[in-house]
Amino acid sequence: MKPEITYDDFAKIELRIATVLAAREHPNADKLMLLQIKVGEEEKQIVAGIRGHYTPEQLIGRQIVVVNNLQEAMLRGEDSHGMLLAASDSNGVVLLRPDRDCEPGAGVK
Repeated sequence: MKPEITYDDFAKIELRIATVLAAREHPNADKLMLLQIKVGEEEKQIVAGIRGHYTPEQLIGRQIVVVNNLQEAMLRGEDSHGMLLAASDSNGVVLLRPDRDCEPGAGVK
């Protein structure tokens, strides 16, 4: 188990609903996908380690939960401006998502 964090630590994380506009396999990594997402009025790219669990076609139009204020990272030559949330177990990886459509950019509490 990881160490406990305070509420103030948790409050720094900006979780938002995003809609996947486009998805493609990362050209330089077997496990990564490049997702173009819309969060509110903003469009940006995130890099996600979900290749092999989802196809690009399965992701387009889907809503996901993202860490919207994660520091930008360069992953195998591609910029990532956030991180999607997913769970994994013995059956594979599943994306966390709302149980009904929400406005892109809606806050997650």
